Parts: sequence; C-alpha cells; structure tokens
Amino acid sequence: MEKAVTEPDVARLHDAFGALRDALSAEIVGQQGLIERLLVTLLADGHLLVEGAPGLAKTSAIRALAARMDADFARLQFTPDLLPADLTGTEVWRPQEGRFEFQPGPVFHSLLLADEINRAPAKVQSALLEAMGERQVTVGGKTWPLPELFLVMATQNPIEQEGTFPLPEAQLDRFLMYVRVGYPDASAEAEILRLARERARNEAAPARAAPDRMPKADVFAARAAVLDVHLAPQLERYLIELVLASRDPGRYDPDLARRIAWGASPRGSIALERCARARAWLAGRDYVTPDDVHAVAPDVLRHRVLPSYEATAEGWDGDRLVAELLQKVPLP
Repeated sequence: MEKAVTEPDVARLHDAFGALRDALSAEIVGQQGLIERLLVTLLADGHLLVEGAPGLAKTSAIRALAARMDADFARLQFTPDLLPADLTGTEVWRPQEGRFEFQPGPVFHSLLLADEINRAPAKVQSALLEAMGERQVTVGGKTWPLPELFLVMATQNPIEQEGTFPLPEAQLDRFLMYVRVGYPDASAEAEILRLARERARNEAAPARAAPDRMPKADVFAARAAVLDVHLAPQLERYLIELVLASRDPGRYDPDLARRIAWGASPRGSIALERCARARAWLAGRDYVTPDDVHAVAPDVLRHRVLPSYEATAEGWDGDRLVAELLQKVPLP
C-alpha cells in the first residue's frame, strides 16, 4: 500500500519540480513544450516519442534531465544492422567458470534515449516496445525486471524516409505521448546563439560543480501526488466522450466518420487522464481544468486516432482529426 503524500511533502515536491523545469528551460531554449511533455511523461510513468528535424535539442533535453536526476542514462543510436541483443543484452560464456553470465543491455538504464528508432528493423523495435510494455526482458529463458524508474524517449527524423522502418501504428499505442517539435522563433534563436558562445568560452574553464540531482524517491512521491489531483466527474465524462467520439464519430459529424479508420483504445483514455492530471500538478493546482485536457489531447491522441485511406488522400492526418474532435465534442 502506497504511503499518502502529506501537504508539506507536496509543497516541497512542487518546488523541486518547478526548479527542475526552470533549469531545463534555461538550458534547452525554445522548446518549452518538449520540456513540459517530458516532465508530464515522467510524472505519468510513461514513455515519449518525439519527432522533429535534426538539431532541435531532442537529445539535449533528455540528457539535461538525466544530469539532474539520481538515475542512470543510456543513449542507443538505432541503425539498420542493430540486433535485439544490442538493446536487451545477451548471455556471455565464461569458460573459466563453465557457465553463461547475462550482460545487461542499454534497456536496463532508468532513462533511455532510443535515437532515430525508425532506422532499426522490426525485431529491434518490437524488443524495445515489449520492454516498455512489460517492464521486463526475457533472455535465455530467464526473465529480468527493468528498473522501477524506467522512461524511454524515442526520436524519429521526418526528413529522410529511405532505409527507415516506420513503427507499426498499433505499436505506437505503447507511447504515452507522441510529440512533434518545431523550429524556435527569432528571440529563442538569438538566445541559443548566446548560450553557444558562452559554452564555447567556458570549455577551457575549470569544471563546474554538478547540479543537484533529484532522488528517485521524489519522483515516486510526485507520481502518487499526481494521482490525488481532483478530476471533476463532468470533466471525466468529457474526457471519456472525446475517446468515444474517436470510435464513433458519426454521432457528431458523418464526414468525420468516413475519415477515421480507427479510434483510440482504453489505453488512450488512461493516458489522457494521467497526462491531464500531471499537467495540472506541474502548474501547481490540485484540480484538472478543461485547458489541461485540451493541452495534452493532441500529443496523447494523434497516434491513436488513425485516418482512413480516403482521409489520407484528402490531406488529413491525426492532428487534424483530433482538432476536429476537440471542436465537435462540447464541454460539460
């Protein structure tokens, strides 16, 4: 049974996560949306898929988070020749001892960056997605549990499509959120240049003291506090209705019905609720608002509401379908 989180603990945790968000925002300029989604995913105990052009601080964001947490971090560059054992680990024969010894792979780190996941073949993608869903790895007939704190941030590059292996749409459901990041604006770009110059000047300077690292216990306590955030029954019904409308859109718009091939599963409802609660908690509130639901809905549902062939031919994608659902389903 989980220990209840007291009000003083919640206040301290709010301060700790606020300081963490501020530190990440100061280092990762122009990507406040990505930073918020990364923290929401951490609080909701899920995994994150991020799509964006090269050079948009996707790797830097999770590296910066790992540097400020008491958790180990690994980065694995996915390539077409990668094997599942390169991810999960393998058994190594020890002739001196006459036995096999399991050597864990990168997936056994608490924070894992799966860089350019769509460049690895289906076998490797399936191994990662299974580990994400089951929180364990089976090698040589033996099951090995993954760390209690386990977050995967996978990235994919939308530019080159040759030599890539798109993730199966049904498997995308294992990601709590699917975030798309864009280019920073002019003011953020100027700040990036300033930071780059400052870092270049400080390369030869003495090493600075490492930042304070958040203990894992604080993450688990914050997750418990997020579950206590109040969700009004009317708002819960609205959240459910959004998901139900993705499965039966004809109740709201016949044209939308022919454009949606598949709606969100119950996993989508769970993700929408958890992310809305986490966003509200990060904002310092103990209750969820409609704005929280609307803010996270595109990232939670864009990979769960699949367009029909006809809709794709007309230029519709998951983003546009979710936007239509948010417009058609009335607030309580």
